[in-house]
Amino acid sequence: MIRKLRFTSTVAGLVLLCFSKLTFAQKADSVNINEPAQRVKIAPESVFKMFRDAGMKPVNHTLTSAEKEKVSNAFALLPPLHQRILKQHLLSISFMDNMPNTALTSPVDPVGGIKMFNITFRGGLLNENVSEWATWKENTCFTPAVDSSYQVRVEGGKLDAIIYVLLHEATHIVDVVTGITPHPEDADAVVEPTAFTKDIWRLMNKPTEPYIDSLLEQTQFRSGKPISMSLAPDVYAKLSKTPFPSLYAMAAWSEDAAELVTIYHMTTRLKQPFYVVVTKNNVEVARFEPMKIPLVKRRLGQLAAFYQP
Repeated sequence: MIRKLRFTSTVAGLVLLCFSKLTFAQKADSVNINEPAQRVKIAPESVFKMFRDAGMKPVNHTLTSAEKEKVSNAFALLPPLHQRILKQHLLSISFMDNMPNTALTSPVDPVGGIKMFNITFRGGLLNENVSEWATWKENTCFTPAVDSSYQVRVEGGKLDAIIYVLLHEATHIVDVVTGITPHPEDADAVVEPTAFTKDIWRLMNKPTEPYIDSLLEQTQFRSGKPISMSLAPDVYAKLSKTPFPSLYAMAAWSEDAAELVTIYHMTTRLKQPFYVVVTKNNVEVARFEPMKIPLVKRRLGQLAAFYQP
C-alpha cells in the first residue's frame, strides 16, 4: 500500500480503501549507503500522527537479532529490478507496534533530486508466515455467515510473511519510479494507459467494463465493506473470470501490479503455493489459484523486466 495516493485503514474494524494527495517528509542529508535491509529507522512522525489521529497508540518496534535476520533474508529474495531500485530510492524502513494495517509505503523528501521512500511495517508481521498472514487478510473480506460452517483460508506456504509484504510494498516503489501504472493526482482522471493497465483498467480504481461484476463490486476492496462468507464460493468463481490475481488486486491498478508481481514471484521463483480455499463443513467447495487462471497467465509475459540482470 503506497500512501501518496491512498491509505488503507482498519479503523472501526474495516479495511477501507481511500485516496489522498497527502505526502509527508522525512529529512535526510544524503542517501544511506548501506544495504536497504540495514536502513532501519524510527518511522516518520507523520506516520505516528496519522495513526494517533485515528485513535491508535503506535510505538516503535525495535528489531531483535532474529528479526533482523528475517528482514535481511526478505530483501535478499527480491527480484533483481527491485533490488536495484531500492538501493537508489529506499531511504528507510521502519517497524511499528499498534498500527492498524500491515504496511505503508510513503514518499519522503527527495535526496539530490531522486525520489525517496519509507516503508513502515507492523512489527507483529515478523512472527507470522505467509499462510497465516494471508488467511487473516483474506478473512477481512468476509463476515461470518449465518451458516457458520463456511471457512476461507489461504495456502501460501511457510516462508516468513515479511517476504510477501516487502515484495508487495517494494513493487509500489518500482511502480512509481518506472511507471508500470499511471500516477495521476486525481483518481478519476482519464489518462493514457500503460501496457500493464491497457484493456484492464479504465480509471485508477475502476476496471474496464468486461471485468466489472455486480458481486465483485460488493467486495471489501471495491466497496469498503465485507460480505457474508456464504458468498465466498461465488466470489472466487467470479474472480477466476478476471485478470486479477486476488481480491486486493481489484482495489486499484497499483495494487493489481503489486499483487501480480508478488504472487508470481512467490509461486514461480520461490516455489511456494498460493491459493484460496473455501470449505463448508471442512469439505472444499471452491478454490482460487491465480497462477492457473487463463486471464492472469496472459499477463505474466510483462514481468520479464523484473528479472533482467
